[in-house]
Amino acid sequence: MEHEATLRLIIFIGLFVLFAAAEAYRPRRARQIPRRTRWRTNWGFSLLNTGALRLMAIGLPLLAVGAAIDAEQNGWGLFNLLDAPGWLEIVLAVLLFDFAIWLQHLVTHKVPLLWRLHRVHHADTEIDVTTAIRFHPVEIALSMGLKIGLVYLLGPAALAIILFEIMLNGTAMFNHSNLALPRWLDRGLRLVLVTPDMHRVHHSVHRAEHDSNYGFALSVWDRLFRTYIAEPKDGHIKMKIGLQWQDQRPSKLGWSLWLPFQKR
Repeated sequence: MEHEATLRLIIFIGLFVLFAAAEAYRPRRARQIPRRTRWRTNWGFSLLNTGALRLMAIGLPLLAVGAAIDAEQNGWGLFNLLDAPGWLEIVLAVLLFDFAIWLQHLVTHKVPLLWRLHRVHHADTEIDVTTAIRFHPVEIALSMGLKIGLVYLLGPAALAIILFEIMLNGTAMFNHSNLALPRWLDRGLRLVLVTPDMHRVHHSVHRAEHDSNYGFALSVWDRLFRTYIAEPKDGHIKMKIGLQWQDQRPSKLGWSLWLPFQKR
């Protein structure tokens, strides 16, 4: 696990470049705001979130992967009490963590205090690969705290956490990308994965639509719990993305950081 962080960074950058190039070559929607304006803000969030996690690691140096190693060494967690094959443990851990992120996402829409933080993500008036890294640092810290708690509860192998984090980051960039997939490919992929068209519905200004399609990686949870909406009522080209009250100020980093503390 010595080079785990470097490996994840390389994969993250590689996938980002891949999806950024793909959406530029085959865009689903025309851009209304210059890319440099939004990208500067969204990458600003990513850098702040990285800093927040580094600060968090000072007081809690384990974080998710380290917590998995610690739990294994001490025999803590469900998986460390069971004698399951390694491959089965990894599959179950990834499924359980993906469900936990789905449930967390749903809760951030239902609890007013958490929605104040999460609406920073939804305030992006366009959606592309950089929207996947646009989250308030406080929300990122809370999400990491949830993962750490779940790691100690379940006791998965560190490899399972690494694979899950790679899958989560990769699928989030994929389904936020402004990418026009062929209809046949979208229909097939969304049977398992959340596609860009499926997730775009979640960023609609209409409340019923942005309270749907909570999945980041697997699409099964929305289908299972009946939070799945196949298409936006205004269509993908004409639909309005963001929050009903907003203007273009969310493209500014300072204003977006202060958004959770504004009365709206």
